[in-house]
Order: sequence, then structure tokens, then C-alpha cells
Amino acid sequence: MIEFKLFFALISYYFIMFATPGPNNAMLTASGIKFGFKRTLPHLIGIPFGHTIQITLVCFGLGSLFLKYPVVQLYMKWACFFYLLYLGWKIIGSFSESEKESGRPLKLYEAALFQFINPKAWVVALTAATGFFPNEENFLKATAFVAITAPFVCFPSICLWALFGTSIRSIIKNTKIKKIVEYLLAILLMATAVIIVIN
Repeated sequence: MIEFKLFFALISYYFIMFATPGPNNAMLTASGIKFGFKRTLPHLIGIPFGHTIQITLVCFGLGSLFLKYPVVQLYMKWACFFYLLYLGWKIIGSFSESEKESGRPLKLYEAALFQFINPKAWVVALTAATGFFPNEENFLKATAFVAITAPFVCFPSICLWALFGTSIRSIIKNTKIKKIVEYLLAILLMATAVIIVIN
């Protein structure tokens, strides 16, 4: 039987990792500002969906691929770096044009697929599958424990960022404030991209 202290430790770890700043949360804040919470829902659902698949695959041995071929992780870091730079560039000017309905929020499958080039998501998956995997349990039960716990913590944690973006949406009616927020979010995304590559 899985001990409560292991369950509590896993939930605590997931909350800290999912609720703290990173590529997903920066993108959700921007989406909340531009499109509102309702239109950001597919993006919100796609993230934990992708995480669950990712953690399951790591439990089934995909994590060993990074140990054997570290260059794979390097390629993913650069893919994430360029994608975040692209998103940062796209954010500039986008809130000013929100009334024109330019662009669209990420679809569920796009948000899920993004987890596979998101280094922070891989850190979460690898740590959960190694540090919190109950080895004394049946393998499938242990994998289900680690993987299925993730979306129940991830979804409410990341909702905070989308709600934050949505809540300030009504405040930033002024064009000058919109520009400031655009540049701040763009810089945040680009800084995240740089941190990912240098770590």
C-alpha cells in the first residue's frame, strides 16, 4: 500500500513545480490577458494531459534515453528556446490588436505536445518517476500513482496563472499599459528561453 507521506510529498513536489514560473505559466498568463479564461481552457487542459503521457512514458523507460543520448535533451532545449523566442516576439503588439481577434489560443493537442520540448516538464517527469516511484508496489499501480496524481495537482495550479492574466485583462484598457505588459511578458518569455539553454 502506498504510504500517505509519499502521496503528500508527491503532491507537494508537483504543486511547487507546476505553480512556479516557467514556460507554461508565462504562456498561460499571456493567453489569459489576450483571450480570457474560457478560450484558454483547451491550453489549460492540454498541459496536464501532456504531462500525464510524458510521466507515464518516463516510468516505462523513456527517461533512460536521456541518460544514454544526452544530445537529445540538448536538441529539445534549443527547440524550446526558439519556440519561446518566437512566442515572445509574437506577444509584442498582440494585446493592442486583441480587438481585431488576431491570433488564437493554443489548442489542446498543441499544449500537450509542447510538454515534450519543455525542459521544465521533463525535469518534473524524471524527478517524479525516480524520486517518488513506489518500487515496492506493482509496476502498473506505481506508474498510475505517479502519473495520475499529476493532472489533479497541475490543473488547479496552472489555472492560477490563466486567472491572473484574465483578471488584469480588464485593467489594461489603456494602450500605454498594454504596451508595457506586452513587453514585460515578452521579456519574461525570452529570459525563460535563455535560462533554459544556459542551465
